[in-house]
Amino acid sequence: METIALAEVAAVLADPSRATMCLVLLDGRAWTVGELAKAAGIALSTASEHVTRLADAGFVARVKQGRASYVRIADPRVAELIEHLAQHAEQRPATGLKSSLRVRRLGFARTCYDHLAGVLGVALRDGMLATGLVDAAAGLALTGHGREVLAGLGVPVAAGRRPLLRDCLDWTERRDHLAGALPAALFDHAVGAGWVARDGHRAVKVLPAAVRPFAALGVDLDALGGP
Repeated sequence: METIALAEVAAVLADPSRATMCLVLLDGRAWTVGELAKAAGIALSTASEHVTRLADAGFVARVKQGRASYVRIADPRVAELIEHLAQHAEQRPATGLKSSLRVRRLGFARTCYDHLAGVLGVALRDGMLATGLVDAAAGLALTGHGREVLAGLGVPVAAGRRPLLRDCLDWTERRDHLAGALPAALFDHAVGAGWVARDGHRAVKVLPAAVRPFAALGVDLDALGGP
């Protein structure tokens, strides 16, 4: 039965258009079917069929907002599965200047579903541990000092069913970055506050306004350099 289930999952992602849609959706945002069709370079009707296949397999969920209908990754576990499978494609040697630059940008800072990954994501985990914002002695836990710092930066810390913090293996750095409700809230706030910006193809661009808040989180952006 496990072999059959694995084959079914593989079949869902075997189609290049569906695989492209899943990679696009890894940025954590909700997309319309039309936007997904454009990204995959296919007709709207074909994209709709692919979305139905992905939804039936539990990869995506449809979200209604007023008259608009959107598609998003079903849950973080699906995003992690796609992220780990994507490493085989992303780690192929770059074949041109644009491809090489894209690989460097993705390696430095990118989204892993709804949180930061790459060099910046790993540095954020290291920094928050080194400055005592997060304690790893008995599993990852936000400290009182961490709550104070995040509150000062305007980052909401909300309790819910999703774990607040957990490790997520970064496939480019081969080390852990932080995932969970808090890193998701931090990234969302960073975009809204103008600290970082989505740079297309999941890459994240670090803006000048990020220097002070990231320093408060234990990250020296100047020392990290960039692509």
